[in-house]
Amino acid sequence: MKVLIPSPLLSYTRAADVEACGATLAELLTDLDQRFPGFRFRVVDEQDGLRPHVRFFVNGEQVFDLARPLQPTDEVQLVQALSGG
Repeated sequence: MKVLIPSPLLSYTRAADVEACGATLAELLTDLDQRFPGFRFRVVDEQDGLRPHVRFFVNGEQVFDLARPLQPTDEVQLVQALSGG
């Protein structure tokens, strides 16, 4: 499935969109981490929770659950908030 990558994570993927697979969002992140080591830690914390500055959208719908089932035709978008002063 197509995964859209936010600018702050392009140093891992070197592409704004990549193909990945997984039956759930958690499996998708595992696949991405195998191909791009360190990727998962940037979006999931040590307790397997989504980091507060990251949002996932599946087919345009915001998703909060890593157990969310995915279909091969889904489009997943990661959005990362920026902060600063």
